[in-house]
Amino acid sequence: MKWFKYISLCAVIVFTSGCSSWLYRMPIPQGNFLEQSDIDKLRVEMTREQVLYVLGQPIAKDAFDESNWYYLYQFNPGRDSEVRKELVVEFEGDKLKALRGDYETPETFNTPLEQ
Repeated sequence: MKWFKYISLCAVIVFTSGCSSWLYRMPIPQGNFLEQSDIDKLRVEMTREQVLYVLGQPIAKDAFDESNWYYLYQFNPGRDSEVRKELVVEFEGDKLKALRGDYETPETFNTPLEQ
C-alpha cells in the first residue's frame, strides 16, 4: 500500500509540473516584420505591384473591400515584452492612397514617384 501512495504522489507531481508557469516557451514572431526604412520607401500613387515589391505579401486583405491591406506583426504574445505592430495600406483603385498604423508616415510620402 505504501508503494501505491508513492507512485500516486510521483504521478501527480509529474502531471502538474507541465502546468507550471516556469515552463520555457519559445518566442516565435508572427506576421510581417517591417522596419521604418521599408515604410520610408512608400510613396503616394504607387501601384499595388510596387507596394508588394517593397513590403511583401500582406498578412490579410479585406474580403469585402480590396482597397485595404493589413500588415501585422506580433512577438512574445501574452508577456511583458510583447511587441505588436500594425500597418494598414489603403488603395484607391490600383494606386496607393494612404498609410495608417503604428509606423510614422514618411515625409516624402506625398511626393509621387517619377513616371
